[in-house]
Amino acid sequence: MNQSSHRQRSEDSQAPACWRRTWFALLLLSMAPLLCTAPLDGVAAAPQDDAFPLVPLPQEAGAPDDNPTTPAKVELGKKLFFDPRLSGTNEMSCATCHLPEKAYADGRASSAGAGGQQLERNTPTCLNVGLYPSLFWDGRAETLEEQALIPIQSDVEMNQDLDELEEELSAIPGYVQEFQDVFGTKPDRHGVAKSLAAFQRTLITKPSPFDKYLRGDKDALSADAIRGMELFQGQAGCIECHHGPLLSDGNYYRLGVSYRDDGRAKVTGKNQDKARFRTPSLRNVAETAPYMHDGSLETLRDVVTFYYRGIPAVGPGGLTPDTSALTGQSFSEIDLLVAFLESLSGEVPVVEPPTLPR
Repeated sequence: MNQSSHRQRSEDSQAPACWRRTWFALLLLSMAPLLCTAPLDGVAAAPQDDAFPLVPLPQEAGAPDDNPTTPAKVELGKKLFFDPRLSGTNEMSCATCHLPEKAYADGRASSAGAGGQQLERNTPTCLNVGLYPSLFWDGRAETLEEQALIPIQSDVEMNQDLDELEEELSAIPGYVQEFQDVFGTKPDRHGVAKSLAAFQRTLITKPSPFDKYLRGDKDALSADAIRGMELFQGQAGCIECHHGPLLSDGNYYRLGVSYRDDGRAKVTGKNQDKARFRTPSLRNVAETAPYMHDGSLETLRDVVTFYYRGIPAVGPGGLTPDTSALTGQSFSEIDLLVAFLESLSGEVPVVEPPTLPR
């Protein structure tokens, strides 16, 4: 929730946003009229902002040409997602930190990784990740296929050697048959990545009250949520960074939450990227507490209050946030914005834990 009139960026502050994501944002904006369906007869549609139009969430994620989504591949990916044998100790699965009952987050400030050590960052949700232009808080992966193997190999997360993983899966007849059926090969890391990506692309939430309002149902939002939406688009300026189908611009910003983590700089190696993190999606945000890259804010009200009063003017080493607090705004607006944020939750896909091959 960053406001243009409060920006304190230097000329290079947009360096973290690569051209690929810039064109992605422009593409989304150009597609906005196509993504919005016509309003219902006799019902006025939601007001639209000229610069950043409000866009409903697509109900399907596209797949790359080299990894088309198929039911068999999704089923294999689901099994792998829930299988603790993807970790070095056979005790941790993807679902250990991405719990379906927690909207595919885990409800903790940060998760416990390999050997019980506390991880550095808050676990993001897997919901709607098939629509993301980049993955991880620092954007180190640009596709789900690339992302899938990173936590598996990480010595602080699942700590699994990929050669050993291939051997282990190849010793399980059920997986041998499924990989042969889906990919025509024995179990390997490429099939693991493609299957996990295919499964995650199915984790699209159903239309939220916000989406229904955009499509013309004027009763879908409460009066408080509508007023919060107006603030979101207007005086609070949240929409400048939270726009598009995901309500995220996919760019990286320094908010002064914590300077201990180098953030995007770990990927780019650039000093100006220190403590910058990707704008998170606000879809189903009411279900994925706690918040910020370090999980330091417990509730949505805490987050909105932070933007209204808590952003520091300067940080260690002279690093400055890319936005300043909304000191001219009233605290009475906070509950209205929270009401709007709560309206962004759509029904989470029901996924029953599968029976794993033995």
